Amino acid sequence: MRIDLVSEHASPLAAIGGVDAGGQNVHVAALAAGLARRGHEVTVHTRREDPDQPERVTVADGYDVAHVPAGPARLLPKDDLLQHMPEFASQLRRTWSTGSPDLVHAHFWMSGLASVAAAGPGSGAGGIPIVQTFHALGSVKRRHQGAADPSPAQRVQLERSLCRTVTHVVATCTDEVFELRRLGLPSERVSIVPCGVDTGVFTPRGGVAPRSDRRRLLVLGRLVERKGQDDAVRALAAVPDTELVVVGGPPAEQLDGDPEVRRLRAVATEAGVADRLVFTGAVARADVPAWIRSADVVLAVPWYEPFGITPLEAMACGRPVVATAVGGLQDSVADGVTGVLVPPRDPAAIGAAVAGLLADDARRAAYGAAGVRRARSRYRWERVVADTETVYRQVLTGRVAMEAAR
Repeated sequence: MRIDLVSEHASPLAAIGGVDAGGQNVHVAALAAGLARRGHEVTVHTRREDPDQPERVTVADGYDVAHVPAGPARLLPKDDLLQHMPEFASQLRRTWSTGSPDLVHAHFWMSGLASVAAAGPGSGAGGIPIVQTFHALGSVKRRHQGAADPSPAQRVQLERSLCRTVTHVVATCTDEVFELRRLGLPSERVSIVPCGVDTGVFTPRGGVAPRSDRRRLLVLGRLVERKGQDDAVRALAAVPDTELVVVGGPPAEQLDGDPEVRRLRAVATEAGVADRLVFTGAVARADVPAWIRSADVVLAVPWYEPFGITPLEAMACGRPVVATAVGGLQDSVADGVTGVLVPPRDPAAIGAAVAGLLADDARRAAYGAAGVRRARSRYRWERVVADTETVYRQVLTGRVAMEAAR
């Protein structure tokens, strides 16, 4: 098949760890590479963020990345991109007019808007089939962040319209399906395919990042308030002689000037744990497994989370996880088997769960071993890509049957 992935703000080539660069970038890159390995012709369309970016580049994993000119060629917050989606759609329409793909898979709601507009009347009904993965829903974000939500005011309504116009939706977890039903999406037009983990890279054996004599907790990912790093910092008070390493954020030399780093350091000072809080800054993707292996317990404690790749990476490396019982974490982390689920925004519960694990070497080892088995059996990228391809074929077969019946 010729498959076009549209990911307007999350380039598969971006460095991971910035405010708007995280799990979606990883997902799109791994899906594109996996589909290419299965013999498909794959192009990822993403917005040009630098005037020096080439119009099109073929990456070593066998797929193309097309840098679409839409708005100024510089990094912009994703919440500022809606105004540039008509131009993005126009460029897609021009590309597809010379030869349309067999199927388009849009990632994030603005990519869906651009894809539907570019495909024109009949998209999702008689034109180019469009599969949508939201990665995050505005309704959930607004519920948890309220007035602090920076999303465009019309986001929820536009997501509701996408549920009516796209051919099919791929949700990443059970919780998301319930949210999509509330937006009016019929059950027969949604499939669940989780995010994945590279079990050839994230393994229990391999290099280990340097560590002190203290026991180590680790949080990994973007430094944004909803990720709950401040709850992890407060929980540190319940586990003496233990450090919390925060992996991610700006480059190490920019940490002191970062507002979120300063906020977390103030929280640590207030909690009396400032001497046990360590920031690494951004690390190369290839170095992430070594940092995970250096931890006794990995924390994933967001207020809400559409899916969450960090627990998969921790489990694949054989590390027990303490995670909040939200979103996709309720699917991926088996409570009492691969880790412990706790309520969101509850530092005391996090601290109690961590203290219990640190006091029980055998339980940590058992959770770690079970996590490896779970990651390899359910979440390896080969399975995720194959399941996604199955959805594509079902969508195309359904369209062929529909068109034959006319």
